Amino acid sequence: MVNIKINDKPVQVDEDTTILHAARQLNIDIPTLCYTPLHLANTYNIMASCRVCVVEVKGRRNLAPACTTMCTEGMEIYTNTQRVIMARRTVIELLLSDHPMDCPTCSKNMNCKLQDIANKMGIREMPFKGEMSKKNEYTTNNFPIRRNSAKCILCGTCVMVCNKVQTCGVLHEYKRGFRTEVGAEFGLNLDQTNCVACGQCVNVCPTGALAQSSSVDDVWKVLGDKSKHVVVQVAPSVRAALGEEFGYNIGTPVTGKIPSALRVIGFEHAFDTNFGADLTIIEEATELVKRLQHGGKLPLITSCCPGWINFIEKNYPEMLSYPSSCKSPMSMQGAVIKSYYAQKMGWDPKDVVVVSIMPCTAKKDERSRKQLEENGLMDNDYVLTTRDLASMIKEAGINFDTLEVSKFDDPMGESTGGGDIFGCSGGVMEAALRTAKFWLEGKVEDLELPGLRGINGIKTDEVKVNGITLHLCVASGLGNARKVLEDIKSGAAHYDFVEIMACPGGCVNGGGQPFQMSKLSVTVVRARQAALYNEDRSKLHRISAQNASIKKLYDEFLGEFGGEKAEELLHTTLTDRQIKQF
Repeated sequence: MVNIKINDKPVQVDEDTTILHAARQLNIDIPTLCYTPLHLANTYNIMASCRVCVVEVKGRRNLAPACTTMCTEGMEIYTNTQRVIMARRTVIELLLSDHPMDCPTCSKNMNCKLQDIANKMGIREMPFKGEMSKKNEYTTNNFPIRRNSAKCILCGTCVMVCNKVQTCGVLHEYKRGFRTEVGAEFGLNLDQTNCVACGQCVNVCPTGALAQSSSVDDVWKVLGDKSKHVVVQVAPSVRAALGEEFGYNIGTPVTGKIPSALRVIGFEHAFDTNFGADLTIIEEATELVKRLQHGGKLPLITSCCPGWINFIEKNYPEMLSYPSSCKSPMSMQGAVIKSYYAQKMGWDPKDVVVVSIMPCTAKKDERSRKQLEENGLMDNDYVLTTRDLASMIKEAGINFDTLEVSKFDDPMGESTGGGDIFGCSGGVMEAALRTAKFWLEGKVEDLELPGLRGINGIKTDEVKVNGITLHLCVASGLGNARKVLEDIKSGAAHYDFVEIMACPGGCVNGGGQPFQMSKLSVTVVRARQAALYNEDRSKLHRISAQNASIKKLYDEFLGEFGGEKAEELLHTTLTDRQIKQF
């Protein structure tokens, strides 16, 4: 321990504590811009590049960055002297002098750290006027992520997330000096690289330099086309986070308000993707049981997450026989809407438009996969994120607080608790094991599997199913997925069943969820996960195989589990998409 003073207040801290963390122990606010803690990945972006957090240390000539300067015995620190305040102000003014001032139309408006700090410092004029760096906006048609280098402040947070957390190796700094940019090698567009569209770079970007693409305008347009039947489905994680956009506490489920909002917006029917999650479990559990009983390829790896699927296709094409052939819940449900449901309603599938509300930017990429096309029709037509839906609700002038609680439309509104937990890391596996045990043992005594829950990047456990011990592994975050795949390849680990999600913590932390840049990501993810687990416990049925509407779907349309019709509509293929090296 070392004894220091901050603004003449004594405090004792560990000797490996930075000035920034010591100040926070005294509830002293030191602004930060490039410093970003990523607690889920046990790492930090500490570059000290922005110099916004500078403080004055007695006896030192130069101001010190609080995020990297370690506390030493007897240190006296001042965080609010005139010299410190003017230095921080100058840094922000210089950043703004080379920054587009289009805040009202920026995707990060009101969620921008640069904007927030400038506002707190009372900056109302631009004293530095001169040449601005000539940087461009890089957009690619149909790709979920847009990059605008003109808004980049070179904090390096996206570089760290892409390289250290997700290990995709797409984003780097290139060029030098005033011309420095962050982007892909050789100036390539993101769709030409190893990018998996997970959107984690968008979540951590402090400005609008990285943003998701949006189909909101297209959806508004199609809603006005009276010749179309425009229906919508909503993923499990959306209900655990949407309320944050309207002032609700993090982790407050708003399940009942969502279908009401969607009907006011103008959707003809509002369905719950939890139905598709239950359907996925039926097919995935069938596949697991078949592989176990008939010596199939093990481990079976879940295939619900499009970011993860992009990752294995681009990095481990030699391992494509391991993932399940099941489509994701979104794609299964879209396929069933355009076949089974359209048939029941007497609709021409060509006139059915399926809009999917997802917590994920990679789902926008999944929508356009050629393998998810039946008879010339895509399973889904448009994908909106949680943030997109919040934007539409606000644009429509809907008072979210006063919305009535209602239910999703049947038959694709019925779901079990197994569908709810899909949004949590470990939830897909837990739901699949519930159904597998139910089929093979006739009952499930332990509905909850604590060993598969939580925020750890890699979780392992063992579960007995009908006397067979299954070795399980759950990974979230693509850096952790890489470790698991390497262990499987080398024979260092043996698993029977593996779940992988691209985003740390699962879909609740997806690239399309509400921004919470001022909150610890651990706190946010735990609260959203708890919301889904509570939804699960509130359900009458918690095993996907108990969904009566799913049973009816097979009886009336699909036939047997894993049968020919189910294979045609609910399963897909993966392909080698490895980027060839230059």
